[in-house]
Amino acid sequence: MYYKTLPNHAKPEFDVKAHFNQFKKRNIIFNASSNYSLCDHHVGCLSFKTVINGEEWYGIGNRQVAVRPRKFLMMNNDQGYSSRIDGDEDVKTLSIFFKEEFDSLVFQDLLYKEESLLDNPFMTSLINPEFFQTLSDIDEELQRKLNILTLALDGYEYSSSSSSSSRIDEYLVFILGDLIRTQVLKSRETKRIGAIKQHTRVEIFKRLCVAKDIIESSYMEQPSLEAISNISCLSIPQLIRHFKSVFHRTPHQYLIHIRLDRAVELLNYTNKPIHEVTWRCGFENVSAFCRAFKSEYGIQPARFRKL
Repeated sequence: MYYKTLPNHAKPEFDVKAHFNQFKKRNIIFNASSNYSLCDHHVGCLSFKTVINGEEWYGIGNRQVAVRPRKFLMMNNDQGYSSRIDGDEDVKTLSIFFKEEFDSLVFQDLLYKEESLLDNPFMTSLINPEFFQTLSDIDEELQRKLNILTLALDGYEYSSSSSSSSRIDEYLVFILGDLIRTQVLKSRETKRIGAIKQHTRVEIFKRLCVAKDIIESSYMEQPSLEAISNISCLSIPQLIRHFKSVFHRTPHQYLIHIRLDRAVELLNYTNKPIHEVTWRCGFENVSAFCRAFKSEYGIQPARFRKL
């Protein structure tokens, strides 16, 4: 099913049960714009979350994660979370909810060798992929597939009875395949953690992902090491040591990296003056911003914009 508007959960006539009963039974896509949306609690199926512009906030456990352009977040089957959009401008959001049997079949196709698939092409093993709950980058190939999907959605009505639904599901097979391969690459990053047992490495990696997401979501506020340590349940020395080994930067260096990445975006695609770019990226003053920018890119921000 395909929705061009987000549901208003606050309306008295909104049927919560009927709405959420749709999930897991079919693939559902939300490709919508809104300046306000709130879902206090949802336990759903495997889903993909991104935005084209603006930001959408998700509550996972005791933390809030901001999904912004060129980033995506995966929610696992039976994962509880909340979501909200609340701003002055419309946010263009794209969410894909995968039918339970659909995601297990795609996972199965990637998991087994061709010989096994030939011997039993219709096996129905409900092995669902499980993703790290962390922000990830949308690479060029995934972005290309998402562009094709949204163009197709603009031209077709996607519903369980629509003849176009098969075509859309074909696109979703390739998109989910890319997402699963991204997860495999992330799992390999656990090998950088200096622990003997695999389950220990995975647990540390999950907590490091929490720390990374805090920095990415609240880069404007300069989260303290103590706050990041408390939320990620890692001691400060352990946090710094493992963060550097996995992400090749200390938490502070990663914070500066995120701020400068945002600055590059503003310099490239807006005409905002340098002082406004400075505060929008969380830097204390223009001098500090210019020093950090030149240290990273070897050029002053104003010169970078001209080039």
